Amino acid sequence: MKPSSFSGKIINRIIFAFLIACSFNALAANNWSYHQESDRQTNRTYSFARSPLPTRGLSDDIKLEIVCKDNKLQVVIETDSLIASQNSTFDVEYQIDKKPPVTIQMRTFKDSKRKGYSDDYGKRIADDILTGKSIFIRVHTLIKKVLSGSMSLENAAEPITRVFSDCGLTVADNVTSEPAYSLPEFEQEFNKLSPEQQQQVLGRIKKMMMEMH
Repeated sequence: MKPSSFSGKIINRIIFAFLIACSFNALAANNWSYHQESDRQTNRTYSFARSPLPTRGLSDDIKLEIVCKDNKLQVVIETDSLIASQNSTFDVEYQIDKKPPVTIQMRTFKDSKRKGYSDDYGKRIADDILTGKSIFIRVHTLIKKVLSGSMSLENAAEPITRVFSDCGLTVADNVTSEPAYSLPEFEQEFNKLSPEQQQQVLGRIKKMMMEMH
C-alpha cells in the first residue's frame, strides 16, 4: 500500500470520528439531561434534570433545572444576566404549549444574582413539564428588564423521571393533569396518514384489542 493512500485512510477515519463526536455533542446540547453532583457545603449528593442549551441569538440565555436535594423537589433558573440582588424575590412566568401562563415567585441564592430557586413550585412545574411539548419562560428582573426564552420539552420525561425516583416520587404521582387523547383528535391525525400507514395503525390497534380480551 502506498504511504499516501495509507495516510489518506487514517485522515478519513479521524475526520469521521470527529464528525460523530460533534454529532453526539450537538444532540446532547439539544436534549434534557440528567446529572448528579455533590454539594460543596454539605458534601451530599443531589441530582437534577437540566434543560437544553438555548438557541443563541433567538432568546436570552436561560437554563431550567428540576432538582432533587435533601429529598425535596426544587426548580432552579439560571441566566447570564442580572436578575436581582442576592437572596431577593423575583417573578417568573412560564407557559406550557398554548396553556395560560402561570406566574410564580422565586428567590435568588445567597451567593448569586443570576440564579434563583423555588422549593414551593418545583413539583408543580415538573408536573406541567411532563404534560407539554414546549415551555416559554419570562424572568422579571430587578431593573424591570424581562428575560425570555423558549425550550423544547422533548426527551424531558426520562431525566425528570430519574429525579423523581431520587426523591421517592413516581411519574404516576405527578402526571395528573395530562388531557386524554380524544376520538376526534385520533380521527384528525389518522386522516393525515397515507393508506399504508393507516393499515399499519389499524393492525396495531387490532392486535392491542385482541390482547385486552
